[in-house]
Amino acid sequence: MAFGDQPAYLRVAGDLRQKIVAGELPPHTRLPSQARIREQYGVSDTVALEARKVLMAEGLVEGRSGSGTYVREQPVPRAVVRTGYRALGDSTPFRQEQADERVGGTWESRSEQGMADAAIARRLRITPGDRVMRTHYLFRSAGEPMMLSTSWEPLTVTGRTPVMLPEEGPLAGRGVVERMAAIDLVVDNVTEEVGARPGLAEETLALGGVPGHCVLVVSRTYFAGGCPVETADVVMLAERYRVAYHLPVK
Repeated sequence: MAFGDQPAYLRVAGDLRQKIVAGELPPHTRLPSQARIREQYGVSDTVALEARKVLMAEGLVEGRSGSGTYVREQPVPRAVVRTGYRALGDSTPFRQEQADERVGGTWESRSEQGMADAAIARRLRITPGDRVMRTHYLFRSAGEPMMLSTSWEPLTVTGRTPVMLPEEGPLAGRGVVERMAAIDLVVDNVTEEVGARPGLAEETLALGGVPGHCVLVVSRTYFAGGCPVETADVVMLAERYRVAYHLPVK
């Protein structure tokens, strides 16, 4: 077996990865034991162990207590379409889609007052320590956890108004644009940045993923007359979703 010049554990991991991708080691198949890898590839126990660790870190295999290491079934990535604000009436585009009985979408939320840390204060152009309304969301599609979202709204904007709580009151769940319009603020610009990072343990647990695997983060901010009125982070498992943008040509 010709391996090239890579470190031994990467060469072994690469060969096993190729077998997994090619279907020679299909999902739910037990990965060769450490002793078998050592024998088959002529490597040390340390190399065999490190190769298995690489495959586990990549999400290709998973350990089962008292049973061994098995090939994971890989999810088929689904598109999460970002089309910008659409004036369709009674909710955000995501909520309209999730309210469709064919999709079977649900969501949970909770709001609480808190103080803006330095990063959120910078995004909202307020002073660190200023009061904000923080709302946490968990969205599900067909019963499966799909995405997490945390939004922050400055209470200097929404405090003591009917829209102070995003999910309560006369405009509960109507979305930022419609809620802000109710207090005479016209949202005229939205920015989004998409990045990736290792998922926090609580994030991947809530989304049904593997701790340490990457998540996609969409950081979104709504502006009214150049003033930020809401900022949010939307978190999805990178192995399950792709962010697709449909942008109009003007």
